[in-house]
Amino acid sequence: MAVDEKFQVNHNKPEADESVAEQAESEVLANDGENTCAGPGEHTASGPEEMPGEESPRELAEKEKARAEEYYDRLVRLQADFENFRRRTQKEKEDFYKYASEQLIVALLPVLDNFQRALEVKDDDPRKVVEGVEMIYRQIEDVLRKEGLERIAARGEQFDPARHEAVMQEPAGENPDNTVTQEFRCGYCLKGKVIRPAMVKVAKV
Repeated sequence: MAVDEKFQVNHNKPEADESVAEQAESEVLANDGENTCAGPGEHTASGPEEMPGEESPRELAEKEKARAEEYYDRLVRLQADFENFRRRTQKEKEDFYKYASEQLIVALLPVLDNFQRALEVKDDDPRKVVEGVEMIYRQIEDVLRKEGLERIAARGEQFDPARHEAVMQEPAGENPDNTVTQEFRCGYCLKGKVIRPAMVKVAKV
């Protein structure tokens, strides 16, 4: 009987060892779990912690609002500047058309003065009257030439429909065909542009 009890004890020893090992393993796991829960960077009862140097959502929203207000102010200033520029250029354009002939008129004022002086002179000598008129004519030509006015050559020139207006024709005779034989009215170009064609008579074979 004693032998059987001894055998029974020896037989149950491995089971006891396994129970002890399992208990020790459970304690180790429990300790690891506690350490893990208390570890850095994990959620605690007080909620997630903010990293040092990071801005809160409220701070970011305030910065975005301030930036938007700055952009809006810039836009308002740009619109005001553009409106002022538009008004200024519009006035300059109106003044340009309004006073476009000012320079020419100022240049013609001396001619007008000479006409007035000629009318005030009482002289019976017709030659002096003619000389005065010729002087005024040359003065007008000089003023207009400085403004870019040029007289179109006509008599003896080959007829050019872009520069001449034929109002009469005559037999060519000794004249070359399609040439201008007579000028009835002067033609003019302003800075290369025909503003009035010369009115002419043309020879035709």
